[in-house]
Amino acid sequence: MSSQRSALIIGSSGQDGSYLSELLASKGYDVHGLERSHAESRSTSEGGAMTRHFGDLSDCNSLVRVINTVRPDEVYNLGAQSQINLSFSVPEHTADITGLGVTRILETLHRTECPARFYQASSSELFGDTTISPQNEQTPFSPRNPYATAKAYGFYITRNYRESYGMFAVNGILYNHESPRRDESYVTRKITLSLARIMTGRQDCLALGNLEAKRDWGYAKEFVEGMWLMMQQEKPDDFVLATGHRHSVREFLEHCLDCTGMKWTKSGDGDDETYKDAKGNVIVRIDPRFKRPTVAKEAFIGDASKAKKVLGWQAKTTLKELADIMMTSDMKKLGIKA
Repeated sequence: MSSQRSALIIGSSGQDGSYLSELLASKGYDVHGLERSHAESRSTSEGGAMTRHFGDLSDCNSLVRVINTVRPDEVYNLGAQSQINLSFSVPEHTADITGLGVTRILETLHRTECPARFYQASSSELFGDTTISPQNEQTPFSPRNPYATAKAYGFYITRNYRESYGMFAVNGILYNHESPRRDESYVTRKITLSLARIMTGRQDCLALGNLEAKRDWGYAKEFVEGMWLMMQQEKPDDFVLATGHRHSVREFLEHCLDCTGMKWTKSGDGDDETYKDAKGNVIVRIDPRFKRPTVAKEAFIGDASKAKKVLGWQAKTTLKELADIMMTSDMKKLGIKA
């Protein structure tokens, strides 16, 4: 019998899934991924060697089939309807996939008597309306959108199965983590890709919402290492992963503008604020449509001291370095020499 460990990544086609599959493959795992369709699969250059299976978090039968086929040693649930703005438009779907989907996985593991260790991708959005700063594993949750509310359910049901059935089930409460593989619907990738398109004449202007919104932003490639470390511990527990530094959308935008090498100026205020290039063309403007119905308060910042102490994990990449990594990647994809 082979002693090779196997892992199943649910939501393997996303940013975190691709980095995690690379990490696990480098450690000798037999890596399997659950995806909803062939269209979601990333190119072989993004993600490690992986056997793909097709199923859905809304379909118990597909989960039973895949788990019985793979019999994994570790299961990482990265699957979710994870777009916060969209969660206001499709709250029921978000609750079903992001919340109840976690129960379906855990119950499948329990019913099939699969002894796999389970990782649940929780989110810093759980703390949404907190006044406590920074937040750690003991900070009360105060979700402010349907996505965060569904994630809160996923967090507690994971803890419930751990306590009720003795399962090795952990929650990783991850703060924002970005990379060149981030979907362009997220503001960081929207900024880098749009600026690269503007440089090549493929786009005239970038429209953004609240530039003063602040987040604790890290590098996704580092954060998946934290996920893996949580699964290697003697006892299951929950951990916050964060950089411990808070930065605004404006700071990230201006770092990216500097990376492009373009000459730029800022003018106006509020919804009339713009960024212009050397010729006076507006390249960034404010669009109130992109402002969320509710936003996190200024206290939003993570305390990952427990992860550092127990896991030996800490974030290393600064926001400026992250902006450079992402901006350089998108410029290269569009044929621009950095």
